[in-house]
Amino acid sequence: MPKLNLVPSLPFSAMTSLELHSIQSPQPETPQPTPPQPYCFTVKDYQRMGEAGILEQGDRVELIAGKIVQMSPIGTQHQACVTRLTQLLVLTFQQSALVSVQNSIRLSETSQPQPDIALLTPREDFYRDRYPQPADILLILEVADTTIRYDRDTKIPLYGSVGIPEAWIVDLNRNCLEVYRDPDTDGYRSKQTYDPGQTLTPVRFPDCAIATDSLLGSY
Repeated sequence: MPKLNLVPSLPFSAMTSLELHSIQSPQPETPQPTPPQPYCFTVKDYQRMGEAGILEQGDRVELIAGKIVQMSPIGTQHQACVTRLTQLLVLTFQQSALVSVQNSIRLSETSQPQPDIALLTPREDFYRDRYPQPADILLILEVADTTIRYDRDTKIPLYGSVGIPEAWIVDLNRNCLEVYRDPDTDGYRSKQTYDPGQTLTPVRFPDCAIATDSLLGSY
């Protein structure tokens, strides 16, 4: 049998400090790769993209929590409802509020949505030099058919989180009105559903009662 050449092991006391360190110290863990993260656009980024022609004037997009979201095409029922609501609200509030239709509002550094209708505090310049901000907004209305889940789960909580006092969804599918009030950081604490034949009073206009039939087009 061939003879094995065994290397004698050193006594513990004879080991060098480097050898002791390699035995006693745990080996550093290999850092885990960081997964790719989506870029969070700011309102300034969003506006620069429009100025540079990356986003064209006719593009139906809005900035929601740092994401540029493409909005659904507007169907005839949606369009007719927005037109009817615009006429109703202009006649109802006259000089008490500006009725802004499908225009941008600036809610934060990363959100600039375009609600179907926003009632704004009147200004002589009609917000010529800046976008309306949460403190300027009295009421928001969204008209929803195919977008009901997006409006309810994304846009409504966003409106509440920045302190907008009230938001309504006109649900074309169920022919009802969802009314959200009492805003907090997570959205709204109160939700009520109104059907045809009822009336409601906006929070910021306590002397104004509006029939749901006129809002829903139920005659």
